[in-house]
Amino acid sequence: MPRNVNSEQKVASKRGKKGEIITYVVVVVIAVVMLGTRMWQQFGNTTADPGIPFYSTASHELATSAGILIRRYHCKQCHSLWATRTMLQSVPAPRLDGIGTLRDKTWLTRYLSSDNPQAILPSRLKPEYRMPSYAHIPEKDRQTLVDYLSSLKVKDWYRDDTRRSEYEKLTGREPAQ
Repeated sequence: MPRNVNSEQKVASKRGKKGEIITYVVVVVIAVVMLGTRMWQQFGNTTADPGIPFYSTASHELATSAGILIRRYHCKQCHSLWATRTMLQSVPAPRLDGIGTLRDKTWLTRYLSSDNPQAILPSRLKPEYRMPSYAHIPEKDRQTLVDYLSSLKVKDWYRDDTRRSEYEKLTGREPAQ
């Protein structure tokens, strides 16, 4: 009897070692595949990353002053800026990133000074979500906002996407090709 028990233990031991080897091989293969995939993603893609498409030409002082006004007048309750939105933002307003490429200072001044901005740029939004008039704010504040908004640019390679995005936000439709 002792010989049978011993031989059964040897068989079980061999099975256990064989199972450990198979598990080890599977883990190594998975690790190699994952590492290879990561290296291919990192080094195999030869197209250069074009970078962030949005930038500002504003001075630090202008950006700081405008930031204070953007918070005071709650612009980010509806608009996104630098691709960030507030968590509670649900109004599909156009983003401000790149607006200085799409609109010039004259247009921005006229729009922000209008008693009825929808007469200049119609909105599909419900009245309570439409762009309010900023004709009542101090001229200095309005000019600071115009100067800052006109400094928000978009690189040429992303200009068409920015225009398309603004059109879709304003109309709810994709632009005609």
